[in-house]
Amino acid sequence: MSIVKHFIDEAIRTTEIDEYLARELSRSGYGGAEITRTPLGTRIIVYAMKPGIVIGRRGSNIRNVARVLEDKFNLSNPQIAVSEIEVPELNPRIMATRIAEALLRGTHFRRIGFWAMNAIMNAGAFGVEICIRGKLTTQRHRYEKYRAGYMPKTGDPALKNVKTSVINVKLKPGILGINVKIVPPDAVFPDKIEIKPTVETGESAEKDEEAIQKVE
Repeated sequence: MSIVKHFIDEAIRTTEIDEYLARELSRSGYGGAEITRTPLGTRIIVYAMKPGIVIGRRGSNIRNVARVLEDKFNLSNPQIAVSEIEVPELNPRIMATRIAEALLRGTHFRRIGFWAMNAIMNAGAFGVEICIRGKLTTQRHRYEKYRAGYMPKTGDPALKNVKTSVINVKLKPGILGINVKIVPPDAVFPDKIEIKPTVETGESAEKDEEAIQKVE
């Protein structure tokens, strides 16, 4: 197996695991997962709004998930940890899911787009971009974007600081694609400059006062 094919297969399997966890843990407010492979096994960190539902009564639900991951997806010794999402508005997966659910209920795409954009910015995000694609008003495919704040597009800042999530929702006219990008408030950019205020000593302050008195 070539190296390229190996990475492609790993990416496909990671996507399938993410889709399974999204279906299985939909009631818990699933916000994504991080998968790390170690010599001792596979460590999975699940982000959710309601960790109790992910764990289940006496850990029954999380044990069932671990067993399916080991049998169906061939993960060696899966160890699942659950992390609670404190600010759901800063998680692109949760916001994309909320937009999809609102569209399924019949909410107009512009209304839910502006609502999600304002909710994310009010939560303290540096920037947000929401793109909804598909048959929005006519039979012709198009897209609409809702942007606010600062959103890097290329380079290392875009790779490190921009959190992205893509979700598809099936409506009567067809399938709509929802792409949410968020720059969290703790993002650090290389061009950020902090100006520290200078603290004047007692002698310099006295000299300034004497100079002001002479001018007067």
